[in-house]
Amino acid sequence: MSATSAAAGPSSQQGASARPAAVNLQWKPCGPEHPGYDCATVTVPLDYDRPSGGTTQLALARFPATDTRHRIGSVFVNPGGPGGSGVGMVLGGFGEFLGTQLDGRFDVVGFDPRGVASSDPLHCFASADEFNEYFAGQPLFPYRNDQFRSYFDTYAGLGRECLDDRQKVAAHMNTADVARDLDLLRRAVGDRRLTYLGFSYGSYLGNTYANLFPNNVRALVIDGVLDPRLWASGWQIKSDRVATQAEFNEFLRLCDAARTECAFWTPAGSAKRWEQLARSIQRDPLELPDGTQYTYDFLIGDATGAMYSPEVWGGPEGAAAFFDLLADAALAGQPTAAAARVRTALMDQLTPDREEADYPNGLDAYYGNQCADTQYPHSFASWLAIDKYARAGSRFGPLWWWGNTGCARWPVNADRYVGPWTARTSSPVLVVGNFFDGVTDYAGAVASDRLLRNSRLLSYAGWGHTAYGRSQCVTDYVDAYLLTQSLPPNGKVCPANPNPFLTATARNLQRTAPLVGLPPPFLTRR
Repeated sequence: MSATSAAAGPSSQQGASARPAAVNLQWKPCGPEHPGYDCATVTVPLDYDRPSGGTTQLALARFPATDTRHRIGSVFVNPGGPGGSGVGMVLGGFGEFLGTQLDGRFDVVGFDPRGVASSDPLHCFASADEFNEYFAGQPLFPYRNDQFRSYFDTYAGLGRECLDDRQKVAAHMNTADVARDLDLLRRAVGDRRLTYLGFSYGSYLGNTYANLFPNNVRALVIDGVLDPRLWASGWQIKSDRVATQAEFNEFLRLCDAARTECAFWTPAGSAKRWEQLARSIQRDPLELPDGTQYTYDFLIGDATGAMYSPEVWGGPEGAAAFFDLLADAALAGQPTAAAARVRTALMDQLTPDREEADYPNGLDAYYGNQCADTQYPHSFASWLAIDKYARAGSRFGPLWWWGNTGCARWPVNADRYVGPWTARTSSPVLVVGNFFDGVTDYAGAVASDRLLRNSRLLSYAGWGHTAYGRSQCVTDYVDAYLLTQSLPPNGKVCPANPNPFLTATARNLQRTAPLVGLPPPFLTRR
């Protein structure tokens, strides 16, 4: 089943050329460290063109329904990435949170997509030491003339490191095969149609499922939505080059509105201070007390990471306080222990620990899936040319563009899905978008809503990556839809939360849900 044949149209229900046998799903308690949760491992076809051939294993976790008398079924969740762990998402608190939100009437099920975390994980290196040695000396993204070639050669060489005969899953990590796995899991839990809540990259999985299996949708929510046409074609940079800057402009505007309650504010304005800080760090990196060079790429990476979660913008250990300490240190030309401490606290909030065998394979899995799905240029000259386009969009554009370099010489999977994205699903898809989402911009939600022939757009007029659990208005509408399939009013826009820098707001501004839609691994290097 090639990409071209998969694109022939959703009506043919392209789940597989031959229907694979049902999987054997046997739940058992996850163990004393996760009381009340069940875990399982299932075997699925490695290649859906040959469903009776090789296999791969998927890890699952669930928080069981508590109202068994009125149980509706299972709701599958995906946290994003690609490379995010659905098992970790459920066990990390989201399972119980969502189960409670849905009145105990669903099993909340997360699974690690093929090649991710505990599902036959792709490991490009033998150990964490080997992993770290391979990337040693490379910036988060290149911004000096002496960095571009070395960075490109290192990351473009990942295909050579990752694609070998020992790890057959690497050739079958495309999202279409993950969607086919998801449909097998739907059958295994006994649901006639799928109930699904996907965030960030999970929106691409949801979109792919909706177009491959349009008749199998009961309720499908995508929140923090990628335009599937941009993602599949390798042109997500059209969004990335401007989206983060648009939200960061709001960060600066809200800081100015909060005045002295925002640590980064000065009477001259936050935007001017930011530009001064960025130019200073780009010219003269700061040396932190531990000897670490705090360079321009780290500044842009930290600012981008903060855009995932407005809840970390204010307060003494928030992004504004960190940038304030950096700006003072840059002006004085001296390191600051306080800045290093606040940065550590910020990173801890944005990147929960992942415990896995060997080493956390988030970066390996990110490229294993994205490179399987997305066609990128191969030549160094092409990457430099698009870098200019990314750079013309904003300071943030190059970080996103060069983060894809691992795919430069990594062949796409033959079974990837490239469209069309216009299926009419058996039940409406609920598409959720934030006006100021610096990771998956609002235009992605609008595009998906327009492409799908049976969908409803729910908008949030605020900031941050994804809205469920951040906006009570959005959360209530999503919960009602998952429970009863009832849709919000056409054109509904949920109001923005209050200014996150205001002290009274900051005390109360907490995501009701555990963090989802986490930053990709290339963005959060410590």
